Amino acid sequence: MKKTAFITGASGGIGSAIALRLAKEGFHIACCYNKNKEGITALSKMLDEAGADYAVYQLDVSDSLETQKVFTEAAEKSGGFSVLINCAGVSLNKLLTDTSPEEFDTLAGVNFKGVYNTCRAAIPDMVREKYGRIINISSMWGVYGASCETVYSATKAAVIGFTKALARELAPSGINVNCIAPGAIDTKMNDNLSPAEKEDFAAQIPQGRFGSPEEIAGIVSFLAGEDSSYITAQVITADGGLT
Repeated sequence: MKKTAFITGASGGIGSAIALRLAKEGFHIACCYNKNKEGITALSKMLDEAGADYAVYQLDVSDSLETQKVFTEAAEKSGGFSVLINCAGVSLNKLLTDTSPEEFDTLAGVNFKGVYNTCRAAIPDMVREKYGRIINISSMWGVYGASCETVYSATKAAVIGFTKALARELAPSGINVNCIAPGAIDTKMNDNLSPAEKEDFAAQIPQGRFGSPEEIAGIVSFLAGEDSSYITAQVITADGGLT
């Protein structure tokens, strides 16, 4: 089976770690980013140093037509994708009453509609091949909910429900669909926290620390491989025991 992976949000901390991990395992990687040019440049440098087989695409996953166009182009160049990893995401820390309709649309568009868009683009080829791995990155807040992150939590909860339902829909076609719900991971998404706030948050985690992007990439590696062949419709929470 060909080892090819289409990764959204590849310019972020978790997405970059996933791309680098799979590239080192022999995957051809389609690295998708939207606005983070600094992040994708840094990732490209690391992939070059690793001698990786990869391509970079700019993509707004909330745009259905653009997603289909980019996926089709990338699939033609790679010969199709055996693995789809939905890592693109945006966060928002606000009271619900302070959250504008435009902010709601942005979060829902990237965090949830983006998953729908990429899956809709990828599934037909996977069904024809009778093989596929779809891995969606949610959040522990999608499982438990977070104060002042109501809309973010809701979009991540939607990804979990989507994953469970789609897994049952695609299981007869040899396609596994799973979800990872990371806890506090040491990425720029948590830069809104002060050093003191990070220290206080870490103290609440039984393992006493934030997780690393590489630890999430390790779970993705497992789900993308053959050792996870009988695992589908699952939500793996990686949060150091916090929840």
